[in-house]
This record gives sequence, C-alpha cells and structure tokens, in this order.
Amino acid sequence: QVQLVESGGGLVQAGGSLRLSCAASGRTFSRYAMGWFRQGPGTAREFVASISYSSGTTSYADFVKGRFTISRDNAKSTVHLQMNSLKPEDTAVYYCAARNDRWVSVQENEYTFWGQGTQVTVSS
Repeated sequence: QVQLVESGGGLVQAGGSLRLSCAASGRTFSRYAMGWFRQGPGTAREFVASISYSSGTTSYADFVKGRFTISRDNAKSTVHLQMNSLKPEDTAVYYCAARNDRWVSVQENEYTFWGQGTQVTVSS
C-alpha cells in the first residue's frame, strides 16, 4: 500500500509559479512510477506529467510542455511538480498518483494509488 499526500496548491496570478509536492508512505516508493493528473471545473480528470522510478524518463501533456517540470526524490519519497507561467486554464484540483510499475504512463487507469488532491487556482 502507498499513501499519497499532496501539498503546495493555492491561489496565484496568471504568469506566476507554484510547486506542488506529494509525500508518499511506504518503503517501496522507488519501485513506482509517479504521475500528476488534474481535474478542472466540469471536466474529466486528465494527465499532466509522469516520471519513471529512477527519474530517467518523463512524459508531459502537450499543454504543459515547457512550463511544468516533474521531479522526484526517492530518498525522501517525494515527487514534485514545478509549475511556471501559469494560466487561468490551469485551474484545477491536482492529484498525485502512483503506478505499480517502473515506467511512465499517461493512462489514468494504470495508476493504483491516489492522493486526495490539492486545489490550484490561477486568476487572470
């Protein structure tokens, strides 16, 4: 079992930055690929970014490429999402997820464990 707790969300103006963090419990964090997803108002949850177990491979949704960066620290069992140049359309609840596999995936249904989410609101 892996428990995930997100933090770092908040209200920011367009063009600003936020850094989301996800703390994972359990001793096997380094075996899991990790991902970030988001769900905006009235929309389905969508893939944002994913990182492999050793940070060697990352994947990003097209709408965040060049603005967001996913990273992880296996020693601290944490994964981060650095979000720069934020836009009002980035407003959403952001979820951290763990995949019981070492490699990245963009598919929501391939992630087994989920956090409770953290709200990000970008004002125009």
